[in-house]
Formats: sequence, C-alpha cells, structure tokens
Amino acid sequence: MTPHLIVTDLDRTLLNADHGLDDITIDTFQTLERQGHSLAIASGRHYQDIREVRRQLGVNAHIISANGAHLHGPDDQLIHEILVPQDIVRALLKMEVSEEVRINLYTSDRWLIDAPEPKLLAFHESTGFTYNVVNMSDVDGHQVGKVLFIGDPVLLKGIETHIRAHFEERTHVTYSLENSLEVMEREASKGQMLHRLAAQLDIPISHTVAFGDNLNDTDMLQNAGRAFAMGNAHPQLLTRAPNAELIKSHTEAGVAVKLRELFAL
Repeated sequence: MTPHLIVTDLDRTLLNADHGLDDITIDTFQTLERQGHSLAIASGRHYQDIREVRRQLGVNAHIISANGAHLHGPDDQLIHEILVPQDIVRALLKMEVSEEVRINLYTSDRWLIDAPEPKLLAFHESTGFTYNVVNMSDVDGHQVGKVLFIGDPVLLKGIETHIRAHFEERTHVTYSLENSLEVMEREASKGQMLHRLAAQLDIPISHTVAFGDNLNDTDMLQNAGRAFAMGNAHPQLLTRAPNAELIKSHTEAGVAVKLRELFAL
C-alpha cells in the first residue's frame, strides 16, 4: 500500500476517557508503522507531555505540539517552530483577568502557570508532566509557543474578544476545550504543520489522514486528504470542516477502529 501520513489529536480523540491508550490503539499504530506509514501526534499539549504518550504508543512518530507552534522529529530534534512575539506575550500577561482564570505559558521546555491548579495535574497524571508556578510579572515572554487561558467559558469569551480586537492580525486564537482558550502566533496551527510535515516526508497531501475532536483541529481536518471527526466532537467542528467524516467516539477507540477499516488491518 502507498505510504500515508497519519496525524491524530490526543485528548478526546486518541486517548480514552481515562486519558490513556487502549490496547487496540497501541497495536494499530505499531502495525501501521511496520507497514511503512508515517505517524504524527498533533496536540495542544506541550511537547514534553506528548513525548511520553508517544513512548507509551511505542512508535517513532513526529510531534506537532502547542497547536502547531513546534514540530519535532521522532529523534526529538526540533524541525520547526513558530513563537508568539514577545510584545504580544507581555501584553497578554498585562491584561486584567479574573482571579478564577488560570494563565499558562508553554515555553520551549517548560509549562508555566500563575497559580496552582490541582485539576490540571490530574488531567496530565498519565504522562507525569507538570507545571511550574511562577509570578507572571517576572516572565520576559521569550520562547513562548502558546499562551493558554483556562476558566469559565463566559470569562474566556471576554478575553477572546479583547485579544481579537487588539491582535487579530498577529495571532491564531482557538479553543481545545470549552474552558481552554489558546493563543499562538498567526501562522501556527496544526494544519500548517501538517502541510510542512507532509512536504518534508514527500507524501502528497492527498495521502494524509487526520483525526480530531475540537475547534483547534479545524484546519488540520480541512487540509487532510481524509479527515475524521470523533463522535464526541465539538458541534461546530463538522460545520467548519464539512469534509470530515463522523466516526466512533474516543471512548470506543474510534481512531483505531477507523484506521483498521481504512488499512484493512
């Protein structure tokens, strides 16, 4: 079979309800790699976080992290990155934000947060990756791939409106969950990195397969040769990416089930 590039999101897509990997998922990806297909994980998570999931999968996958801010190879070498301009990071950190909203920065090597948030630790328990609590006024805004606001969706909507009003032409603003507002540099996206990686691997975009569940997966699904939205996907995802086919949910190992069907495993 012609080699394909298979790219998948993690949370609520590849990972199950316990934020882990089902046995059928691990077996499917290892089989596809043995057959000569290229694999990639594309997530809003930090690179260090995704790397542990890749280890658990047991495959040599590329990693697209922070919603397309960074692209790493299977050998952990940085291939490309698109950082948020320092002046924008500083401006975002100076915004008046409710104390109920947690401000996070994903730098090249760390996850910074403005105050402890136990629920986030539970979310990342399966990988062991954790945050560093810092005083954001001491942060210079250097080497930031993503600014992340976590909180009530109503509060986030106000923040989103402010950011779009002041930085619309210089930022890519999206959601990975309804309580997670993510801000990257304008050109940083999963779809953009999908194109870059396919070109590097000399794989036609028509031979790319992508899976996602939320709004930050939109342009990746729009651009992939075959696109699949999880049964648990955000209601607007299929509207924004009408080319995507709806499949089983992440609680039913939907990615693995569809891949086994596509590649006759």
